[in-house]
Amino acid sequence: MTERKLKIALSVYGVGGPGQHSLWKDPRIPANASIDIDWYIARAKQAEAALFDALFIVDSQFINATYPAHYLNRLEPLTLLSAVATHTKNLGLIGTASSTYNSPFNLARRFGSLDHISHGRAGWNVVTSFDTGTSRNYGLEEHLDYATRYGRALEAVQVVRGLWDSYEDDAFVADVESDLFLDPTKLHPLNHRGEHFRVDGPLNLSRSPQGQPVIFQAGISEEGKTLAGEVAEGIYAPGEDIDTARAYYKDVKGRLAQHGRHWDDLVILVGATPVIASTDAEAHRLAREIYEADNDFERKLSAFGRAFGAYDFSQHDLDAPFPDVSALAEKGGRTRSAAIVGRAAEGGLSLRQTVEEFTQYSPSPFIGSPESVADTIQDWFLGRAADGLNLRARTPDDIDTFTSEVLPILQRRGLFRTEYEADTLRGNLGLRVPENSNTADAAASALVEA
Repeated sequence: MTERKLKIALSVYGVGGPGQHSLWKDPRIPANASIDIDWYIARAKQAEAALFDALFIVDSQFINATYPAHYLNRLEPLTLLSAVATHTKNLGLIGTASSTYNSPFNLARRFGSLDHISHGRAGWNVVTSFDTGTSRNYGLEEHLDYATRYGRALEAVQVVRGLWDSYEDDAFVADVESDLFLDPTKLHPLNHRGEHFRVDGPLNLSRSPQGQPVIFQAGISEEGKTLAGEVAEGIYAPGEDIDTARAYYKDVKGRLAQHGRHWDDLVILVGATPVIASTDAEAHRLAREIYEADNDFERKLSAFGRAFGAYDFSQHDLDAPFPDVSALAEKGGRTRSAAIVGRAAEGGLSLRQTVEEFTQYSPSPFIGSPESVADTIQDWFLGRAADGLNLRARTPDDIDTFTSEVLPILQRRGLFRTEYEADTLRGNLGLRVPENSNTADAAASALVEA
């Protein structure tokens, strides 16, 4: 038995996200799944019945016709999650929103509202956006560079958190006899003046039962890990192999102390797309079959451009040396694009060879029989490569298989809960309720005066 428990979030991609371009053809997936709120509610109920921690909704705001089917036609995350909130009780609800293309006041109000609607189960996945075409959807000629995006992200989170603390927890006295609804001394304007934002506040919304929505973030760049060390409470991390994941885990958790934080102030979830069958050999055969269904070069070439800001590589000769697109990395997904450029130069690879190398079949660690998959999850969890999984299930049947065949093994081993610990996202993740900054400031002032 171990006191530390595995955390699991469920990501759903409707008719098919990255690496799932053919999923919409599966008869188990309705053609309108990505815009059918009843479909999302059903998946959320599956996750809650299995005692998962959260439902995670990804998002982006730029597309072209080559993007995965789910990206082409999907619901806005907070609208979706607000509906799901009324059909669930314990499941966390994590939505993605860009700090680059949203104002902090709007973000604070929207996520704060979801937190109240769900009675304390909201989370914000902070992204800086790497699809450069998004800029033109917001009236800008160019996407912001890496440093500006991450500087803006940090300040946005700080502003949003300040706005969430506009009211002290006991501000609404609602005293009929004294004719006092609000104690005005406990309402605090923010008056923020920063490099990227000027926000007066206050927010016209009180704190929720969990204090504030949980801040999630994903990023493997140096800037991303720095941001995580300072503000993230949950991270979506890569999960290609245990050694890389363990190094990432140690690196990011090791950054917490310089900000006065502890290791358990941050939960790291690795991405996992399990393929489960009666035997390991059968599971690997199925995994290879899933890969081959999407092994179309033209599609891979189109997707390859996303790391370079949705760049169109089809304009180049496939068998010529990989084109010089290093300048695009600064405004796209810099870590991946830099790796691509570096490998192509090192190996003298053509465009075709580069695409093939970076999209070749690479089996997930989470493939095998139920016992084998449970063993792998246990190794990653106890080996401090992860605090849990961000489960990317292809179909409802895949969720059922995982929850009926793998979870019971983990529960018998004492690694996963047998009932919810709390009815808030923070409570189930084992995260503390943040102290109200204005209450803390008042207490500190009183102590100084005393």
